[in-house]
Amino acid sequence: MAQFLLISTLMTIAGLIATMVAGFIANRLLATFPPQLREAVRDQIEIVTLAIGDTVLERGEAVESSLFPFGTTMISMIIELGDGRSVEVASIGKEGAVGGIVSCGHAPAFARARVIVAGEAARVPMHVIEQAKAGSGHMRNLFCRFSDFLLSQIMQSVACNSFHSIEQRAARWLLTAQDRAGSRIELTQEALSALLGVQRTTVNAVARQLVDEGLITTSRGAMSVVDRAGLERAACECHDRVEDFFGEVIGEGGLGRSA
Repeated sequence: MAQFLLISTLMTIAGLIATMVAGFIANRLLATFPPQLREAVRDQIEIVTLAIGDTVLERGEAVESSLFPFGTTMISMIIELGDGRSVEVASIGKEGAVGGIVSCGHAPAFARARVIVAGEAARVPMHVIEQAKAGSGHMRNLFCRFSDFLLSQIMQSVACNSFHSIEQRAARWLLTAQDRAGSRIELTQEALSALLGVQRTTVNAVARQLVDEGLITTSRGAMSVVDRAGLERAACECHDRVEDFFGEVIGEGGLGRSA
């Protein structure tokens, strides 16, 4: 029995280490960390499982930790108005992090952060992030660059919401979701309508149009992209602009194309 428990414990530890290593590889920010920086934060990382609808930050809440999504995980930054309406202003998946990254130390959250596609994330306490920033020029530079990227996404969303049709915006959102979560996106049309800030009937009509054009399929609680090229033609230029800017300022090594 003792030998069985020892083997079981070792397997559990090995599984946790494998998941942590996968997190460093699968999150595009963590993947840029040099070995010494990974070593500095590794023991403080907690791997958490996030479910659809989980709120990881509330507006005004003190930010105590940062989340680095990986796998299929997607988190929306949502602004809520006084009359109850809300809209997504940015979304973050395996290319980024949520909470405290663009600030210096503890600061309140401005938007609600809610999980829209379930998955895992690496959670790192803010004091560990700040210590790593203080001791690593790479980390300071990386997070400054990520703040530029996040701001670009928000600015592009403002332009997109103002000038592009709901059909283009929906196609753009699905492309972004496919980049992060894969071709099958576990999301209801009602949830998508809330993220886009439109009525459910509007999204239902757009989804039917995309299905009729052979670009997506729908099932209960999910949408699947089946024609990526066609969906790109249906979308506006906003998806490509944001993704191109990520490559420009961050890229594979954290220094963008200037590296």
